[in-house]
Amino acid sequence: MEMSTGMIRGLGTLVVFIAFIGLALWVFNAKRGPEFAEACMLPFADDEPLPDTPEDSTATRSTRP
Repeated sequence: MEMSTGMIRGLGTLVVFIAFIGLALWVFNAKRGPEFAEACMLPFADDEPLPDTPEDSTATRSTRP
C-alpha cells in the first residue's frame, strides 16, 4: 500500500488536532485551577509588600506656600 502526500498530511493534521484537544482538556480541567492560580502570581513572588502607612507623611510634603 502506497501512501500519498495528501494522506500523510491528513494524518499529521489528525495527530495535531488530537494533541490540541488533549491540551485544551488538560488546561481547562477544574482540578488544575489552584495550580494555575499560584502560577499566575509567580511574577510578583519576589516583590516586597507595600507598607500599610508611610512612616513620616510630612517628609514628602513641601512646606512652601
